[in-house]
Amino acid sequence: MKKFETIAIRSEMDKSQNREHSAPLYLTSSFTFDDAEQMRSTFADEIEGNVYSRFTNPNATEFENKMCLLEGAEAAFATASGMSAIFASFMALLKSGDHILAASSIFGSTHTVLSKFLPKWGIEHTYADINKPETWEALIQKNTKMIFVETPSNPGLDIIDLDWLGTLANKHNIILNVDNCFATPFIQRPIEFGAHLVTHSATKYIDGQGRVLGGVVLGKKELIKEIQTFCRSTGPSISPFNAWVLSKSLETLAIRMERHSQSALKLAGLLENHPEILQVRYPFLLSHPQFEIAKKQMSMGGGIVSFEIKGGINQGRKFLDALQMCSLTANLGDTRTIVTHPASTTHSKLTEEERIAVGITPGLVRISVGLENIIDIVADIEQAIKKSTEI
Repeated sequence: MKKFETIAIRSEMDKSQNREHSAPLYLTSSFTFDDAEQMRSTFADEIEGNVYSRFTNPNATEFENKMCLLEGAEAAFATASGMSAIFASFMALLKSGDHILAASSIFGSTHTVLSKFLPKWGIEHTYADINKPETWEALIQKNTKMIFVETPSNPGLDIIDLDWLGTLANKHNIILNVDNCFATPFIQRPIEFGAHLVTHSATKYIDGQGRVLGGVVLGKKELIKEIQTFCRSTGPSISPFNAWVLSKSLETLAIRMERHSQSALKLAGLLENHPEILQVRYPFLLSHPQFEIAKKQMSMGGGIVSFEIKGGINQGRKFLDALQMCSLTANLGDTRTIVTHPASTTHSKLTEEERIAVGITPGLVRISVGLENIIDIVADIEQAIKKSTEI
């Protein structure tokens, strides 16, 4: 079998009569048919074919097929954003009276979906501590239909043992749904450890350049069929242009993730020894509490570093204000280094108690390490720390 990088570059759609070297854009809302019978049989799913771009589009199909090969999945459906992929994975497979067991360390918007919107349809949830796996099995209920986790988590970079979790899910016949956004399939493939579904915000590292929104949910064919039906009817399908961009972006995913990870590890090591930093979290630091698990299921540590700066929220804000090169923006996985204060941005909708419970302290800072030269990244962060401590 060809290697990851080759698959990402060479697994493209079939060439048209024009013999193009790069996949063309299919900016059309609908597709025509030769006759009434072809139209009927295509609508009936008796033959393969494109009907309407909310259903399928050659650019979306190419992106989905490529992601399947990279993740080792049977099928996929691409969506307009990462959150629409997560929401579709819930709504297509759960019904009133069902229960989700979710890791407490999850993205703020996912928490909002679980706590505010799903209860309107009678779908319950319970949070489990990612750092106390011994408590999980007791939290499974008779109506538990899905386990949902992020690993590494956002923003605390907690790691859960996917091999153990896959075994637990299969023991109780529960769908295991893993958000693989931070790792990407280049670093981690949850399906190999027993995951039934994998979700991505393709807006992040899959694109990698802060250009477009997109999401994708992958997994077992019978599960994706339900998600596909839900999305075709409700409309959170990806645009052909964004799918085309994301498919092209996959061609450089491996080399980008290698650079992100190398720079992030260097930065994490330097910050760990900085007198103004209380704690640093990075999966491949020996000090990370789940270091051994990370090494088992991840090929490298990824591009995110989280740290706790002395002085709490006030010094954290001073640090952000003192940055000269790094960007302050609501994204991650970009070529540009991005710094975020989760307590006041990505997880601001959580109560203070909820944030503390998942390790989001007032002084926590998340850095998405970009592709700039690591010397320049370190210089900007060090000068900002110094300025933030000046009286």
